[in-house]
Formats: sequence, structure tokens, C-alpha cells
Amino acid sequence: MSKELQKKEENAVIKIDASMFEADAGVGNENLTQEDLALPFIKVEPKDGTIINSVTNETYDAQKGIKVIPCVYQRRYIEWSPRGTGSNAPENIYTPEEWADKTVSPEVVRNQVDNKDYIKNSQNYIEETCQHFVLVLNEEGFGEPAVIAMKSTQLKKSRKWNSMIASRMATNKEGMPYQMPRFSHVYHLKTTGESNAKGDWHGWEISLEKQVDQTTHYVQAREFAKAIQEGDVVVKHSQDDEKQTVMSADEEVPF
Repeated sequence: MSKELQKKEENAVIKIDASMFEADAGVGNENLTQEDLALPFIKVEPKDGTIINSVTNETYDAQKGIKVIPCVYQRRYIEWSPRGTGSNAPENIYTPEEWADKTVSPEVVRNQVDNKDYIKNSQNYIEETCQHFVLVLNEEGFGEPAVIAMKSTQLKKSRKWNSMIASRMATNKEGMPYQMPRFSHVYHLKTTGESNAKGDWHGWEISLEKQVDQTTHYVQAREFAKAIQEGDVVVKHSQDDEKQTVMSADEEVPF
């Protein structure tokens, strides 16, 4: 072997040992909190049904869809100012209990034209929003935390999905039935064309895939659920994430 060839081999790039990453797991991220992170929204592009990750902008085919493990469900009532007039963030977010107290006051007015609730003496409106916190299972086998917000025409889909999840039952060693945890099964989410008198759009189509069969997925889903329930995960809604594709100059997709 020539000296020149030997020198080239000695200077060749040495591949990194993956165990080095494991040894330094988490280093440099010690000061990160949920306030420093953006929890992705998984959204549907109403025109063609493409599924979109709001943070990475990764897209998924409407028919191929995504596989998710549901972790926690929340229903919220979000107060928005008219688009372009506010801060792009919700004016208020109410729990079902808070909103129930508010609806009995003269502060809230129902508009009979669009069937939305408005805050009296303002143009601020309320959107009932069902938040499904999920792990999206990627092709590498990892679970990516995200939230799917369903509203308007998709509220029916949300109720159906919740019923599917609540019906997952098993039997213990004593032969007694029990309800399995929300994160016990994987679901397949695709999109499908829908329509009503206002127009056409795409919405969710949800089916049961299988029982969770990987311990790492189950543990990650359980820990994500725990973090949400303890208030360590905050959803940062914005009108950019909530915006809908315009069908015409003055009409939005009824999604």
C-alpha cells in the first residue's frame, strides 16, 4: 500500500457509534419546557383531503392516512375575534363547566343565521372544539405527540371516535370486564369527501386498526397522557392553525 493511500484511509471519516447518542441522551435540552415547544396540529386540507402536520409541514396522503394512538380527550369552547382584528390567538378558552356557567348569563347571544354563540356587544364568536391528543406513529416506529382539533361538521366524527374508544373492553383474571385505557389501541385516520348545502370539503374517516402491540408505544402514550392531565402540555391555538381554505371570495369551507 502506498503512503498516499494509507494516509487517505487514516484520514477517512470514522462513523459515529450510536451508543454515544444514548450516553448523552437529553443533554442540551435540560431547560426546555412545554412553553418552549410547539405541539403540532394534525389538520385536513379541506379541498383535497391532504393531512398536514402544522409544525413540520409534513403531508400525508388522504387515502393512506395516518396511524395514531389516542391519549387524552378534551372539549373546549374557544373565543375568537374576527379574523384580522385580533392577536391571532384565542381571546379566551373555556372548559365545558366554565362555558355552561357563561351560557346562562346575558353575556352570550346565539346568532340564528350561523347558529354560533357570540359575546354580547362584540363580534367575538365561540367555536366548540374537541381536542384529541394523540401519538402519530411514523414509519421509523416512533410516536410523535400531536393534537387533532375537531369542530363544526367534524364534531360528529369526534363523538363517533370517542364511542369506539369507550367500547374497548377486556376481562381481568377474575372474569370481570373493565374498560381499557384510551391509549390501548391504534386507529387509522384517513380523509373522505363530504358535502352539504354550503359546499364540498374533506373530513376525517376513522377506523380501528389494532391493539397496541409495542411496549415502547404504550409507555410513551401513557406518559404523554399523564403530562396532559397534570397540565404540563399546553395547546397553543392560533387562527393560522385554525384557518380554513376559502371556497369563494366570501365563503369558507363549512369544516
